Amino acid sequence: MRIAIIGLGYVGLPLSLQFARSDTEVLGVDIDQKKVDSLNAGRSYIKHIEDEAILEQISSKRFQATSDFSRIGEVEAVIICVPTPLNKNREPDISYIVETGRTIAPYIKPGTLVVLESTTYPGTTDDDLAKVLEAGSRLEGEGRGLKAGVDFHLAFSPEREDPGNPDSKVAHIPKVVGGLTPACLEKASALYRRAIATVIPVSSCRAAEATKLLENIFRSVNIALVNELKVVYAAMGIDIWEVIHAAKTKPFGFMAFYPGPGLGGHCIPIDPFYLTWKAREYGQNTRFIELAGEINTSMPEYVVNRLSAALNSVRKPVNGSKVLIVGLAYKPNVDDDRESPSYILMDLLTSRGAQVSYYDPFVPVIRPSREHGHWAGKKSVEWNEQVVSAFDVVLIATAHQCVEHERLAEWGQLVVDTRNAMTFPQHKGKVWKA
Repeated sequence: MRIAIIGLGYVGLPLSLQFARSDTEVLGVDIDQKKVDSLNAGRSYIKHIEDEAILEQISSKRFQATSDFSRIGEVEAVIICVPTPLNKNREPDISYIVETGRTIAPYIKPGTLVVLESTTYPGTTDDDLAKVLEAGSRLEGEGRGLKAGVDFHLAFSPEREDPGNPDSKVAHIPKVVGGLTPACLEKASALYRRAIATVIPVSSCRAAEATKLLENIFRSVNIALVNELKVVYAAMGIDIWEVIHAAKTKPFGFMAFYPGPGLGGHCIPIDPFYLTWKAREYGQNTRFIELAGEINTSMPEYVVNRLSAALNSVRKPVNGSKVLIVGLAYKPNVDDDRESPSYILMDLLTSRGAQVSYYDPFVPVIRPSREHGHWAGKKSVEWNEQVVSAFDVVLIATAHQCVEHERLAEWGQLVVDTRNAMTFPQHKGKVWKA
């Protein structure tokens, strides 16, 4: 079998390699020619994916990359893994999905399976995507477009990636699949069973789309809860981290979530708002989700206020102080800095007159982006006592395992810790929790 996977980022590339390992011929498609050239040369551009994993599949001829969308005509199935950001008004932007559908439609053949994996609101697959595929395709001899669910198969299967988690393997993460018709569901389920151990069929594309939103809304709401309790307990002189560690000893009825400086990554800060936007179409309010969003987005301001209080305790203002942010990636041990709260912290501190630098071995240079392009090109500082000790305060935003936090406790003049990384009692006096 030969398939195409469109979008070779943090979702599409690991999925491509897993299908290739499962004896499926994979055509990876991406608009970024640099990515295509890198992959065909056996080089990875994602930190947790090794060159050898790519080179093995390139050498076996089970995987190749291209930027030529006309080659979609060569495959039996197409999986779409493109971004679904929010626009400047915090509304869903499905333009990448629509444009991808419009681009591949002329090359879709009768019987082809198209699966969307990009997180989105219920109805995107069987309404928005189906329409552009039908409008742009042509059924030979009949002068009409192919009909979804009749001439070609259409399905939705939400991505479930956990970058940086060594125990998370694509092959063993259960795959939820919803089809436009029972035949679409059967076709999509059979496709994923080639590479994934467990496939979970659901009744429709909309049910599958809603499943992904529930997963990330659940996390967003619970993170908001512990973030709110962090602030409340701090006012009472109680350490939220101690409380969580004690509570999680209960063997039933409790699941541990942890506070932080704000939400990051492409999922939790964005996906809940896809549902809040769509719910308005049905006259429904999503107060719980929106409140969680307010709490989580307020965390960077709280952290900066704590940092200000820490500096005041040693008679220093934020204005003019040298601040080192440790950790630019949104989660530990990855190079993914999308939606990272560290950027918001950098903006807030700079606006208050601080001189801001960062250290992150996974992000040695800040890449251009739509949201934080003004930081593009800034480089990580070096990691040594002379450099670190020169800063008035160090702010831990992400706790990478490779960072020597005990050294940081020795080198830093003052440390503000948002991740409970500083657990060294002998340095307690210079550490502020935030």
